Order: sequence, then C-alpha cells, then structure tokens
Amino acid sequence: MAQLASYTDYKYYLVTSPTPLVAHVEINRPAKLNAFLEAMWLELRQLFQQLSADPEVRVVILSGAGDRAFTTGLDVQAASQGPLLKDAAGGVDVARKATQLRRHIDEFQECVSAVERCEKPVICVLHGISIGLAIDLSCCADIRICAKDTRFAVKEVDIGMAADIGTLARLPKIVSSFSWVKDVCITARDFGAAEALAVGFVSQVHDSKAAALEAGLKLAEGIASKSPVAVQGTKELLNHSRDHTVAENLRYTSVWNSAALQAADFQVAMLSGMKKTKPRFEKL
Repeated sequence: MAQLASYTDYKYYLVTSPTPLVAHVEINRPAKLNAFLEAMWLELRQLFQQLSADPEVRVVILSGAGDRAFTTGLDVQAASQGPLLKDAAGGVDVARKATQLRRHIDEFQECVSAVERCEKPVICVLHGISIGLAIDLSCCADIRICAKDTRFAVKEVDIGMAADIGTLARLPKIVSSFSWVKDVCITARDFGAAEALAVGFVSQVHDSKAAALEAGLKLAEGIASKSPVAVQGTKELLNHSRDHTVAENLRYTSVWNSAALQAADFQVAMLSGMKKTKPRFEKL
C-alpha cells in the first residue's frame, strides 16, 4: 500500500492508496490514542479540501491508526492551554471573551465539516475507543462501519459542556430514534457496536478492525468503479435532501441533472449495460 506522493507533508495523517482511485486516511497519533490537537483539525480541513478536488481520488476511507482507538476525542490537556479554558487576560470583558471563543468554535466546526463537504464519498471505519470528536467526525462521513469492539460515547456532558462540533446537529438526522439520541447525548453513556447498528448509526459491524477495513475497502472499490459524475451527484443531492423539503430537493435535482446528464458517463453506462461490458469512466 503506497503512500500518496502529494499527501506526504501531513504530520498527523497518513494517506495511502490501497487500490486505484481510493485514498485511505488514517488519523496518525496512536501513542496518544489519536486525541486531537488544534493542529490536527486544521490539517484535517486542508487534507479533505485537497481530496475533494483530486481527480485521482474517487472514494475516501477514514480510520484511526493503532489497535486501541479511532480517536478519544479532544486532547483535553492541550485544550486547557488554549482559548477554551484560559482566563480572560488583561481584564477582557465577557462580550469580547465570548467573541474570541465563538470564532475558535466556528473554526473547529468548519474544519471538521470539511469531511462532510468533501465531494467524494467518505467511508468511516471505527474501532476501539470512539468517543467525543469521533462521533462528530463519523457523523460527517457518508457510510459508517465498525469493529465489534468499538466503544462509542457522546462524551461532552461529562466534561461540563454541550457537544458543539456537529454531533447535536447531525446525529438526530442520522439515526431512527430521537429518544435514543437524547439518551446518549444527555447521559454521556457508552454504547457498543450492536446498539449502534440497531439504531442505524453504523450500517455494518465486523469481528475486528482488520475485517472492518477490508469491508470498507471492498465498498470503496465498488464505488470507485462507478461514474464519478453519478456518485458525487448522488452524495450532493442526498445531503441536500436531508436539509430541505421534498419540493426544494426535486427542484435542485432537476437543475443539477440538467448539467450532469450531459456528461459522457450516462451514455457509457447505458451502452455497457446493453452490451454487458464493464464501463470505464473518465476522471472528474
């Protein structure tokens, strides 16, 4: 599995290509259980912006390096030295301190949301400890699968705050039960892979991290073989439908496809179906 040459400058992420047109992104701070420093979420934004525009990538797999954790969330020790917990220096008043904090939170949200905004489908493979920011990140992915040892938690209440990087906005739109969402978010209790599967948070559970990664790669290979115009359009339209009415989404779809249907991909796919041959699609 070769490291992608144009992605070697990232300090906290290892980006490899296990198969053509597929990028595997590993959160790469295993000695600290992949806990996030500010530099890591800033890199995350840059990385997923690059992946989004890269014609050599059609699908992204996101996982965590090491055996113990996808991520334990925010590195609380490092965060204690940042603007979140620092006292207002020099008598800065409440309004000005709040403005500084809001800007800090907005940037953090925007960096994590880069995963969701990535034009390419993102398959998140979770294992081991997957708490706090793990939920924010995985909620931004398009497909979530996990190992059976995965331990999830929306942990923010236990550190004295409401989750503010996306879980409370996205999780209620992902799973089948709003009662369950309030249960896990308000109590900050752990839940396992079987419970995550039962409510629809993940779509597959596998015996080990290796098996989950193998399943993620198989999914990615299948998606990468399809028309990138069709795949990226489908992601865009599904995400739009989540946040808009049916009528608004139908209108958006008609405008979107008035351009997308003019791609060569439509004709290539139709002809290959009739001829029972494997289609080949140009890079996008």
